[in-house]
Amino acid sequence: MLNFTIITENHYSGVKNLFLAIDVGNTHIMLGIYREEEILVYWRLPTREDSTEDELGMVVKNLLHNSRLGLKDIDAIAISSVVPPLMYSLERMATKYFKIEPLVIGPGIRTGLNIVTDNPREVGADRIVNAVAAYSLYGRPLIIVDFGTATTFCAVSEDGDYLGGVIAPGIGISLEALFEKAAKLPRVEIARPSRVIGKDTVSSMQSGIVFGFVGQVDGIVRRMQEEFRLEPLVVATGGFASLIARESETIKEVNTLLTLEGLRIINKMNPRGAGT
Repeated sequence: MLNFTIITENHYSGVKNLFLAIDVGNTHIMLGIYREEEILVYWRLPTREDSTEDELGMVVKNLLHNSRLGLKDIDAIAISSVVPPLMYSLERMATKYFKIEPLVIGPGIRTGLNIVTDNPREVGADRIVNAVAAYSLYGRPLIIVDFGTATTFCAVSEDGDYLGGVIAPGIGISLEALFEKAAKLPRVEIARPSRVIGKDTVSSMQSGIVFGFVGQVDGIVRRMQEEFRLEPLVVATGGFASLIARESETIKEVNTLLTLEGLRIINKMNPRGAGT
């Protein structure tokens, strides 16, 4: 079975007509339950490409049960995924357990976003969903920094155009590469050290990771800002957003549920029948 982390443990017995947002990243799957515009509960699962529809279905069923919700309480599902091998299992899970045809973010889906890159089909679903959510929430030029398996920087104009962005190695995989390639370096917790100059191996590595990525973020953001006509708001999301934002000079907002919010917004733009 998959291990999972319950982010919140509220109970919503009797609540109906709910929306399930599923964001599949390379490392984690985020799931959120919405009632209209209010998120009721959300969870984080590890991503496993070989998960079957039954495994996923039973895990989601148990998560709902823990919040006193049932499969029949969900009447719409939207999925954003950057892991193609999981899509079949996720779509099968939706139709088999919820009797719902899910909305899958991809070409042909209405987003309200004008993508002005050389090849719009190359832009990841998570980046599109983040941009939709951020522009809807803040309504101004944006740089969105997503701390996932990769650290991505997305630029959105004052008119809501998706301009493009930057992709860099993520914090987790950078630290893992350091551990695997340097024989004497241990695995360490990703945490802010008390000072920049480390007095031992662990604190030295933590300093390099945390302050190194803060420097990377601020450096890239400042260079991106020079290419904007109006000053953009810098919004951070993803697992390490709060950690890096506390040290960053450029990040002004943190919204760790940005992708789930984008899925909610896009789902309302694309009404569809609930039954298969």
